Amino acid sequence: MSDIHQSNMASLDQSRQRMQAWRRQKNRAALLVSMLAMAFGLFWLIWILFSTITKGIDGMSLALFTEMTPPPNTAGGGLANAIAGSGLLILWATVIGTPLGILAGIYLAEYGRKSWLASVVRFINDILLSAPSIVVGLFVYTIVVMQMERFSGWAGVIALALLQIPIVIRTTENMLRLVPDSLREAAYALGTPKWKIILSLTLKASTSGIVTGVLLAIARIAGETAPLLFTALSNQFWSLDLSHPIANLPVTIFKFAMSPFSEWQSLAWAGVLLITLCVLLLNILARVVFAKKKY
Repeated sequence: MSDIHQSNMASLDQSRQRMQAWRRQKNRAALLVSMLAMAFGLFWLIWILFSTITKGIDGMSLALFTEMTPPPNTAGGGLANAIAGSGLLILWATVIGTPLGILAGIYLAEYGRKSWLASVVRFINDILLSAPSIVVGLFVYTIVVMQMERFSGWAGVIALALLQIPIVIRTTENMLRLVPDSLREAAYALGTPKWKIILSLTLKASTSGIVTGVLLAIARIAGETAPLLFTALSNQFWSLDLSHPIANLPVTIFKFAMSPFSEWQSLAWAGVLLITLCVLLLNILARVVFAKKKY
């Protein structure tokens, strides 16, 4: 009997060892595939960044921020009017879109949750998240530009805000849902009203995530070209009047990059580098500020 028992134990040990070896092989294979996928993604990212930096650095100068966009086939010039116009469009789109997105996210996470209205809002928000930006541009063109009978900066602001709102809604709802319900229940037990719980507890605990979502939304709209082609269009002169066509970086980059003039192409690459650096600095600033608040 002891020999049979020992034989069975040896067989079990061999089977266990084979199983462990098979699991190690699968783990190595999965790790290899993951590393290859990561390397593939990083390769294209590094290539894009390298091309942007090497081609954009030549056009970076003081004149880029102080001079207007030049006429065709003309040396010199800059992107001052386009930079100011883009900053104005993004600013107003954020001022309009961020409060609406945060308020909608608060309703979905704190008030609606499982209500039919919340389900409808989430469904529409998912559609807007995946909608091509050119569709949003055409929509605003139909309801704003055609009614006003002219292109305008305000139409561009509305288009960019419509692209920004769904991202802020989704981020706000997800961040608020990460706050444990036990904290809300404890506050309710102390007699705290719901509005004060939201302001003093859930929003405060979710501030970092919500701000990150807002920055992601700003990064999304910073380089959008298609909506602005149908709304704000462009302008070769210095103008901050949003009731008329206004210069902006994405449309200017598109126009200059497609031109046969080397001077315009150099300014287009400089504009691409400028947008990339601005988005990068925004993300770094947010991480630094909220990292300090944790200590």
